[in-house]
Amino acid sequence: MNEPGTELQKHAMDTWQVVKNRFGLITLSFILIFAAAAVLTYIMPRKYRGHVEMTIERITQDINVFDRNRGDSLAFTQEYIKTQFETITKPTTLYPVIEKLDLVKRWELPSRQAALGRLRANLETQSMLRSDFVIIDYYDQDPQLAATIANEIARSYMAQRNNIETERKQKALAVLEQKISDQEKLREQAQIRAQEAKRKAGIVGEWFMGGGNSLNPGSDLRTSEESMQMSREQLLMQADQDTLTLQAEIDQIGTLSADEIIARASGLKLENPSLVANTSEYNKLKVQREGFLNAGMGKKHPNVESLSSQIETLKSQIVAEAQAHVQGLQNRLDAARKKRESLQTYNEDAKKEIMGMQALYSEYKTAKDEVTQLDNIIVNLRSRNLEEKVSIELQKSPATIYAEAEPEAKPAKPNVPLHLALGGVLGLMFGLGLAFFLEYMDTTVKNLDDVERFLGVPVLAVVPKNVGVLHRSSGFNPDAEAYRILRTNIEFNRKSSDANCISVVSGTAGEGKSTTMLNLAYVCAQGGYNVLLIDGDLRRPSMHTYFDVSHATGLTNYLITDIRLEDVVIRTQVENLFFLPSGLLPADSAGLLNSQRMVDLIAEVKSRFDLVLIDSPPILGVSDASVLANEADMTLIVVQHRKIPRHMLMRVKQSVENVGGKVVGVVLNNVDLRSDAQYQYYTSYYTYYSPTNSPNGGSGGKSRRRKVKAETTAPALATTGTRPMTRNKGEDVF
Repeated sequence: MNEPGTELQKHAMDTWQVVKNRFGLITLSFILIFAAAAVLTYIMPRKYRGHVEMTIERITQDINVFDRNRGDSLAFTQEYIKTQFETITKPTTLYPVIEKLDLVKRWELPSRQAALGRLRANLETQSMLRSDFVIIDYYDQDPQLAATIANEIARSYMAQRNNIETERKQKALAVLEQKISDQEKLREQAQIRAQEAKRKAGIVGEWFMGGGNSLNPGSDLRTSEESMQMSREQLLMQADQDTLTLQAEIDQIGTLSADEIIARASGLKLENPSLVANTSEYNKLKVQREGFLNAGMGKKHPNVESLSSQIETLKSQIVAEAQAHVQGLQNRLDAARKKRESLQTYNEDAKKEIMGMQALYSEYKTAKDEVTQLDNIIVNLRSRNLEEKVSIELQKSPATIYAEAEPEAKPAKPNVPLHLALGGVLGLMFGLGLAFFLEYMDTTVKNLDDVERFLGVPVLAVVPKNVGVLHRSSGFNPDAEAYRILRTNIEFNRKSSDANCISVVSGTAGEGKSTTMLNLAYVCAQGGYNVLLIDGDLRRPSMHTYFDVSHATGLTNYLITDIRLEDVVIRTQVENLFFLPSGLLPADSAGLLNSQRMVDLIAEVKSRFDLVLIDSPPILGVSDASVLANEADMTLIVVQHRKIPRHMLMRVKQSVENVGGKVVGVVLNNVDLRSDAQYQYYTSYYTYYSPTNSPNGGSGGKSRRRKVKAETTAPALATTGTRPMTRNKGEDVF
């Protein structure tokens, strides 16, 4: 798993790679936009600034009649300052400036609207955050006019705001005076209603609870009739109580027997002296009789019988007196009931009369309260009206100017350093944006990951840019190391040593396919391989030009005639390297390459040579390359860095596989190591070819190159490599 730091480093390197690859485009964009900004800055007219600094006062706008401390809540918010700030640029503020300074004539414009547009175009306003300070800047080519206009705009704002405030207060005062008039009319009507109610109620003077002779709103009015009514209510309650008490006594005595009456006579409150005396005598006689009986006298004893007779007589008298008392109570109860009924009837009549009077009193009281309230309202309205009239005459300034505009000696616009800096930043941003956009839209092969991800085959070698033909150079050449790596990778990726026939293809022309194959053949020959180069491009052959030989006789001659192979194969000036030219170009090259003669030729040269390399035309253009890919053991695809799109590269592989060919790998050719630093890991061998390590010396770490004229009979060059996995047929190839 990749660590976050590694991923970040990778992204940073990819970004830097894009910048390096598109550095020319970025530089050009930067220069063009910076130059355009410089030219525009140079041709822009020089304008001077009129600068005014002032504060906006928070003036209460509304007229508050009853709560003078409340004020207008909007005046104490930041939105109020923002609203006032925006009115500076409105036509109501700017039109008076245009008319006062006669800017239409001064600027020779057709209308006020045109002058307003020009005024706004050169006007800049700024409000301070969390502050009431406002800055007004006006720019003009005339420094005096710029200062004059800035000052007039500030004064016009103050005048317009004063006018608006005055007009608003005048309208509010008019409404206030109308309200006063309306309230006075309502008071007159309330006074008339109060007088009428007083007359109906027959009120001559007014009496109130707690004394006094003034009628305050909400006070309770109480008359003598109400007091009398309260007395009658109390008498009625007393009559009810007496009736209940008498009825309770009658009920209590009526339920008692004679013995119970005698026994409870003292607690019944009979209020009869004779009854009390008889009861006392009755009790004494009973006690005396009990004494006789206890002394042994019988009930028939004369003394006992005499006492019993007296007791019965007293008992009859007591019962009679109790009944007489109950009858008296009943008479009192009847009288009490009649009295209550009389009081009830009289009380109801009086209550009705009092309720009628109370309604009249309430009507009078309500009207009187309304008059008092209207008087208070009118007093407040008149007081506020007078105060507002005075405040209009003492109008407060809506703004305070702390710095008036004065003519400046140095123009404020254009700001040359700022414009140039913005031009540079914009140019750099545009260049970077364009570079990354083009990089995003570029679908060509950019790195090894693209090749291996889309094709699923390994990259066998990375060949730097501007690599020449190796057999035409002398001494140690670092460029040859890339092809030695390719030779080694081919050895380890081919299935067996018999799979020694390789066709080299590319998607389009000009990708370095022929040069790659020639240099691969050269380093293989140096390593001791017997190598045969076959120029299978029968459309536009070019391989013969690298050996300075003619292609008049070659592959096509062998395929259509019975000529011997030895007669068409050329021994080059490089030891172990042989070349079969294309021959004359046929009409049907694909049919000729797809013949049995070609199959026999490949089988024969495979048995004679260690390595057979076949050059073919672009595979996406003609079918010749597909035929050769089918007949060869392996196919090597040469891809030029940042040229062929990825989808075309995939079609190259599909074209090879569709005819039964096997792709052994890819050579990424023509890589610019200066811009694509990621490939330096694959080409670090250049650092080993320093002047001290080179047998021939030299400068810059690269050996000098010179042309060597190739001849078919020239002596072979000395080999510097080894001969791994070769069959070493020596000079007996033919």
